Amino acid sequence: MSVEQAPVQRADFDQVMVPNYSPAAFIPVRGEGSRVWDQSGRELIDFAGGIAVNALGHCHPALVKALTEQANTLWHVSNVFTNEPALRLAHKLVDATFAERAFFCNSGAEANEAAFKLARRVAHDRFGPEKHEIIATVNSFHGRTLFTVSVGGQPKYSDGFGPKITGISHVPYNDLEALKAQISDKTCAVVIEPIQGESGVVPADKAYLEGARKLCDEHNALLIFDEVQTGVGRTGSLYAYQHYGVTPDILTSAKSLGGGFPIGAMLTTTDLAKHLAVGTHGTTYGGNPLACAVACAVLDVVNTPETLAGIKAKHERFKARLEKIGQQSGLFTQVRGVGLLIGCVLSDAWKGKAKDILNAAEKEGVMVLQAGPDVVRFAPSLVVEDADIDEGLARFERAVVKLTQG
Repeated sequence: MSVEQAPVQRADFDQVMVPNYSPAAFIPVRGEGSRVWDQSGRELIDFAGGIAVNALGHCHPALVKALTEQANTLWHVSNVFTNEPALRLAHKLVDATFAERAFFCNSGAEANEAAFKLARRVAHDRFGPEKHEIIATVNSFHGRTLFTVSVGGQPKYSDGFGPKITGISHVPYNDLEALKAQISDKTCAVVIEPIQGESGVVPADKAYLEGARKLCDEHNALLIFDEVQTGVGRTGSLYAYQHYGVTPDILTSAKSLGGGFPIGAMLTTTDLAKHLAVGTHGTTYGGNPLACAVACAVLDVVNTPETLAGIKAKHERFKARLEKIGQQSGLFTQVRGVGLLIGCVLSDAWKGKAKDILNAAEKEGVMVLQAGPDVVRFAPSLVVEDADIDEGLARFERAVVKLTQG
């Protein structure tokens, strides 16, 4: 028998939640594929994908099945014991990537926290405490813990929380000379997003990543790729490092990995992993059977030639239509990104107004994102149907026309 639940509405948010978010005026209550319905029954097309999380859309049958079966089997045993789904997932990730070892946690921030701690631990063990400096890029985003927000290159997120973690510097993205000038034998790691997500969907140049790899090798520093947003098929390769042909020492993954169920992973080599010996790092929920069972199902669907080829084809479908909308409206000057991580760069007249475009799109029944104030971001399901792409972009075009023609 179902228990009658008390009705809630958007106004409740302002009564009972910490005010660190400013959610939309409507509440999504149900999703299927790339469509979402709100409390009033209104249908929207979802090109936001839970911020690049819902890799297979909403309620994908393979994920529902994996979660339901696991929910009826085993939920949690802690890392005092291992579990079968975690071992299966580790095998899948090791088989599909450069990595030989996996560490599971619950979020992208935790995956990055583990990566940064590992890098410092390796340098400490091998070279001593002096070698602890981390170089990241300006406008990067690596999470919200004190360590990850200090590594992230956006002071607006790290200021005002007391002393920051020291030994971290920031250089401009895609600028190899700046990295060359900053790196030294005190550097333990260089941290790069292969595509900067939060700060505007900015892809790295291949030569930049190749140069960073070479500099790290020369200075005994580890190259860390933050693939929280770019990983698990988002670019049309399973991981973006494969798209670029540049292999990191440590890779972090989350968002799409669980298709909506919270999970993060840090991937690395056996040689580096041994520095996190028993007791050096941990997490209570990390690698729990529910999350790992779902992530296994995600990889089974995403990591196939058909799905990955489909992502590249869908990119072209999005890009062609978006470029046309941009040209006709004068709203944006450039459509950039790889696979199904796409950014529309607003023209000078519309700079700073990405939020207005999100709101206009929502009124027409399509959910999109921003990446900073000057870029409209699309991160839809990796298996979004062409009919949904066309209908969603028709709605987006209507929103743009209303906005630009007043």
